[in-house]
Amino acid sequence: MKFWDWGYTLEILPALLRASIVTIEATILGFVIAATLGLALAILRMSQNRWVSVPTAAFVEFIRSTPILIQIFFIFFVFPEFGIVLPAFAAGVLAIGVHYATYCSEVYRAGLENIPKGQWEASTALNLSPYVTFRDVIIPQAIPPVVPALGNYFVALFKETPLLSAIAVLELMQTAKILGSENFRYIEPITLVGVFFLIMSLAAAWLIRRLESLLDRSLRNPGR
Repeated sequence: MKFWDWGYTLEILPALLRASIVTIEATILGFVIAATLGLALAILRMSQNRWVSVPTAAFVEFIRSTPILIQIFFIFFVFPEFGIVLPAFAAGVLAIGVHYATYCSEVYRAGLENIPKGQWEASTALNLSPYVTFRDVIIPQAIPPVVPALGNYFVALFKETPLLSAIAVLELMQTAKILGSENFRYIEPITLVGVFFLIMSLAAAWLIRRLESLLDRSLRNPGR
């Protein structure tokens, strides 16, 4: 048996490319959930009302302290017991998104807490509502400095998508395992999956660095 079969490699390449689209979709949708929910959790955790901040902090610590794979299984297998039935893809994306939202919330919280007190006091003096204060004053200053950390979580979330194969989502890893089992050749599909993840991770890291540089230039030259 050949160590590497180029004919077989070209044969399975289209299937893996189609599966990579599923992986990219899961990554983007999961990160959208993580980024938006993370900001909401950060704001709620900073609330002066302990009935809001304490449960939020408990939720964040609970999710961060339990394995993401268990959370995927819980949403997919246990939620139906309560009448909530989600497709495998939706369950996996939701689990990954919520899990990383708790990490993103800590990044956002660090950025929000770094805003000088004078900004909050000035907003209060101008009689701005909390919503307007966050939207127009606080968030535009807090987000740019935390983009690098959020970018790291985006790449980390992308590399967690193979866990979705545990609930039979046909992403890259699951597709590679199926292809390998059909011909008992795992070298080519698993290697290609590794190459795909490497290329896409490097591309994502490059895009994040570009975004960082753009934000940095805009902060240095706000008038341009």
